[in-house]
Amino acid sequence: MLKVDLSGKNAVVTGGGGVLCSAFSKALAECGASVAILDLNEEKAKEVASEINSSGGKAIGIGANVLSKESLIEAKKKANDFFGEADILLNGAGGNSPGGTTTKEYYEPGDEEREGLVTFFNLDPDKIGFVFNLNFLGTLLPTQVFAPDLIGKKESSVINISSMNAFCPLTKIPAYSGAKAAVSNFTKWLAVHFSKVGLRVNAIAPGFFLTGQNKALLLNEDGSLTERSKKIINATPMGRFGTPDELLGTLLYLLSYDASSFVNGVVIPVDGGFSAYSGV
Repeated sequence: MLKVDLSGKNAVVTGGGGVLCSAFSKALAECGASVAILDLNEEKAKEVASEINSSGGKAIGIGANVLSKESLIEAKKKANDFFGEADILLNGAGGNSPGGTTTKEYYEPGDEEREGLVTFFNLDPDKIGFVFNLNFLGTLLPTQVFAPDLIGKKESSVINISSMNAFCPLTKIPAYSGAKAAVSNFTKWLAVHFSKVGLRVNAIAPGFFLTGQNKALLLNEDGSLTERSKKIINATPMGRFGTPDELLGTLLYLLSYDASSFVNGVVIPVDGGFSAYSGV
């Protein structure tokens, strides 16, 4: 793994109990940072922290709800007690929900009258709102809470996690695609807003990686690809899913002041060429 020197830096990672963000947390710790791992599932957060501590790093797992400012303020108190003020915020919490998903890729007249189908016309606004809020407000609220610690520090940084859906919305998941597009736009807005106080804000847009949330959608029980997975692989020039470690170089580049001190407000795809491929 590419390493940069993050010794003496304190990092907060939301969604840190998940597949990708646990890899991010471990990479930060390997580079010398102390890491506060926030997750709605406190047990998972503590498991990741325990793995880091067992490997000689310094981490704490904290249960937190990124949709509750009160919960985040309490988590900040615990993180500050653990390592002082934060220098890095990685907004990784997010995800999709079946409630924000249509049954079919393409609408056909009469679909809304067919029993058992979720169409665009009967998507539940509350469930759409949950997915949107989880991704967008779940990025905005932690930034509101933790950014005051980062402002004015020469090498501080916010990293948001967008998605390939922000570039090329996938069929069936309008709420998630729209929310991640909002995260990308918000990243650029924040970068400008904080540009005079030394705080850089950038984002990574992963392509397709197997995670706990999407594994059942991408793999059959026997481990073979689902039909949706086959479409994804066929549209990815490199012909495979990514692995979490393939995101780490981009993350550490963006966090390295020596390497990226003039990089601000960018959203970098890490997608095996998916966003570059027209299909022909």
